[in-house]
Amino acid sequence: MKQAKKPKKISKKLQNFIKKRKGLVWYVKDVTELGPESIVEHVLNFGNWKDVQEMIRIMGMKNVANIFWRESKPKKWGRTNYRASVVNLFNIYFKKHVA
Repeated sequence: MKQAKKPKKISKKLQNFIKKRKGLVWYVKDVTELGPESIVEHVLNFGNWKDVQEMIRIMGMKNVANIFWRESKPKKWGRTNYRASVVNLFNIYFKKHVA
């Protein structure tokens, strides 16, 4: 039986950021257990523009963009957790500001 991956440690700033926005991850008991990939996904899918900008300030534009590009590609079963409109918007945004 394969064991689940342990989430990467996140900074205190990022922990505090997501703790203040528990509504974005309403179904998670302990938000400090979330990895950066999950936080980026939830903020981009459900957060507002201020949330996105604050997350980018904490994590860095390039880091957020790289996580988004890696995680927004459909998996082998043809699905992604990002909404199509979010993928479109942030592909344009990150290509302009990172590339």
